[in-house]
Amino acid sequence: MAQVYRGGQPYPAGHPGRLTPHEVRTHEFATRRRGVDPIEVREFQARVADELAMLNETVRQLSQENDRIKRALRDWQTMHARECRPPQEYDRNSGHW
Repeated sequence: MAQVYRGGQPYPAGHPGRLTPHEVRTHEFATRRRGVDPIEVREFQARVADELAMLNETVRQLSQENDRIKRALRDWQTMHARECRPPQEYDRNSGHW
């Protein structure tokens, strides 16, 4: 497959890097004879970029919360494993027979 470049760095087609709010805000569109209103385009880009920034922050917060919950679960499992040890196996040489 063809290589597509973003920011001077290639990545395989179909696996683009994350789109940043800055890229949305600064993207330039080709002009046409009967093009769209550039003010509307910029307003829409600003809305999309703001929402993208909010979603990226939400993902970051959820990732941190996920890590915190995983650590808490690991700590609980460790504590619980210490309290609930399985019965000790009998020493085979200490029996009557």
